[in-house]
Amino acid sequence: MPHHKSAVKRMRTTKRDRTKNINVRTELKSNLKKSAEEPKNNELMRETVSLLDRAVKKGVVKKAVANRRKSRLALAANRATAKR
Repeated sequence: MPHHKSAVKRMRTTKRDRTKNINVRTELKSNLKKSAEEPKNNELMRETVSLLDRAVKKGVVKKAVANRRKSRLALAANRATAKR
């Protein structure tokens, strides 16, 4: 257990932040899976890109990771539409 007042507060804030980050990651992962299953769905892709950008803004995901995932989504969408 913590011995200082600041350490007690730090434990509370860390727990709160961890739960927020887990919620953001969970929503992001499920959206990424849906986008992978339906690469032709532009509406879903826009929503996923938006979620990635918000996760970067909140500091949950690094910018390079988000950019890589957005790039792969776009590549999959382009391949799916080219096969028509």
